[in-house]
Amino acid sequence: MRILFALSGFHRYDRGAEVALLSVASELARTGDEVTVCGSGTERSDTPYTFRHLPAIGREKFEKFPALPGFRNETQWEDATFAARLAMSGEAGRYDATVTCGFPYANMALRRGRKAGAKHIFVTQNGDWPAFSDKSEYRLFSCDGLVCTNPSYYARNKKRWPAALVPNGIDLTRFGPDAAAGRAMRERLGLPADKPIVLMVSAFIETKRVLDGMRAIAELDNAVLVVAGDGPLRGKGDALAAEILPDRYHRVSLPATGMPDLYRAADAFLHMSINESFGNVFLEAWASGLPVVAEDSVLTRWILGDKQYLCDTTKRDELVATLRNSLSSGARAGKSGIERFTWPVIAAQYRSFIEQVIAGSARPDGAAGPFANAADAA
Repeated sequence: MRILFALSGFHRYDRGAEVALLSVASELARTGDEVTVCGSGTERSDTPYTFRHLPAIGREKFEKFPALPGFRNETQWEDATFAARLAMSGEAGRYDATVTCGFPYANMALRRGRKAGAKHIFVTQNGDWPAFSDKSEYRLFSCDGLVCTNPSYYARNKKRWPAALVPNGIDLTRFGPDAAAGRAMRERLGLPADKPIVLMVSAFIETKRVLDGMRAIAELDNAVLVVAGDGPLRGKGDALAAEILPDRYHRVSLPATGMPDLYRAADAFLHMSINESFGNVFLEAWASGLPVVAEDSVLTRWILGDKQYLCDTTKRDELVATLRNSLSSGARAGKSGIERFTWPVIAAQYRSFIEQVIAGSARPDGAAGPFANAADAA
């Protein structure tokens, strides 16, 4: 198959959506498909796919721009500048299938390829609102196949679109326990060796609730909070930390290559988002052997089961107690069961669904994928 993956952040950012889709693209290319990736970053060595650079204005430039329908946040502003180039390039019509999670503009640009016979697949990495909402710009959404990254999205959309339930994955050759590497990372970042480290890997945006996590950590006696992330609320986070977490807060920015050792440097992992589309960080923390403290939801139980530290994160007392328990137990999370989330397994499910979409055999409430039974149980 000839497949195009297009997203403004490719090769420019290493956030959840970019990591997930590039991992799928890489696996498909390694196993014989002709894969092209379009993004606004620069070419990287040793990628198994072909990369095409299309310029875009970075989302950081748009953080203070107004929020409007179609331009609701800095990511959509960036998407618009990328999609204009994508549409003019004519790339979409050269492939059997196109794939994106960018909405509205990248999705609209790729739909142009349908005139040349390309089938278009949308992935709900950033939410499924485009697939079911009839408000504002969401009325413009369409696709030939919908990849749903969690069971709630699949249940909501499977009768409307040809859909498959396919989660994100994990590279177990990169993420795994390594005490020596963790100690070295602590030393590199200037983190104390004698205090527990709680790690958050989250963007500084409202939905990630990083500031709420900081307030909970402040109630622990000596825990140090490390946040790997950036975003419009970084200034508020730094100011709050100076007030309630003096000498117990570090905001760091590391390349993707440094993230496995950052997980290894921590004693527990905290994620505060309530409405995740998936959450690659859950798998990364799990693979690294960290106890995971997160919202008790259908999604987290579907991914993690009931062996982690799940609670109602909106209740401060319950969250603080759960954090304290995760740090005091001394238990490291086992890796049993995580193999079903490895990228070769996930990419094979993408290939099967894309083949069905190209062949025209994918129908609403038809192609589900092997994770659908687990979703029904959840």
